[in-house]
Amino acid sequence: MDNYRLSGRDAHPEDSIFNIAGRTIGGGNFAVIAGPCSVETEEQIVSIAREVKALGASFLRGGAFKPRTSPYSFSGLGTDGLELLKIARAETGLPIVTEIISEAHIETFSQSADIIQIGARNMQNFSLLKEVGRLNKPVLLKRGLSSTIDELLMAAEHIMSAGAEQVILCERGIRTFETKTRNTLDLSAVPVLKKLSHLPVIVDPSHATGDRSLVEPMSLAAAACGADGLIIEVHNHPDCAMCDGEQSVTPSMFGRIVERVNAVRAALY
Repeated sequence: MDNYRLSGRDAHPEDSIFNIAGRTIGGGNFAVIAGPCSVETEEQIVSIAREVKALGASFLRGGAFKPRTSPYSFSGLGTDGLELLKIARAETGLPIVTEIISEAHIETFSQSADIIQIGARNMQNFSLLKEVGRLNKPVLLKRGLSSTIDELLMAAEHIMSAGAEQVILCERGIRTFETKTRNTLDLSAVPVLKKLSHLPVIVDPSHATGDRSLVEPMSLAAAACGADGLIIEVHNHPDCAMCDGEQSVTPSMFGRIVERVNAVRAALY
């Protein structure tokens, strides 16, 4: 399709393979991004970073700026949270994946994040997409709550047309009439996106389901349908988490997920 001038297969028939801070994703290289929804303390983020690295994570995720539905919910530590992520990176060597929510933070993120995440709520914040694209840093682009696959790819085009070449697409569930899960995980989006685009496609089973008991089966399904990676929320004390504890798995649960995902991939690929 002509609209997919940079993200589409016509311009780039082979799968893109990105090397990001020594980690590889795309083209059969599976990456696991793990960490807490929100950075809370230095002890918390460093301890989780050490555990997820030992259990097979390739990247550390953690929210410093959190767009929350309620203005009364914990919305992150801001720049202090970014500094704590940098400490965890120095301690473990894990590259940082963290979400930007404002153009005002562009300079700070350019110096802090290894992968800049665009969250679902900002997928069509075109001004922010352009500014992030101009940094020419790796970008993790999450699908919007009610966005089509075409709209997701058009958002990627906005980023890439501004200069960024390394864009990772993320399916994180879409809003439907179903109420038993936080969102409805559209796993069919994975093979559709991989058919249309050369960009790596990962899955977020945590936000898709909102239920830690569902993270493992959806992770296995994502691996089976050809995803290039996972982004999973991990907390050492989920019931005490300041954000999204109900969908966060413990380190031991995370270790089992990685082990079983590797088994699925070994059997199928």
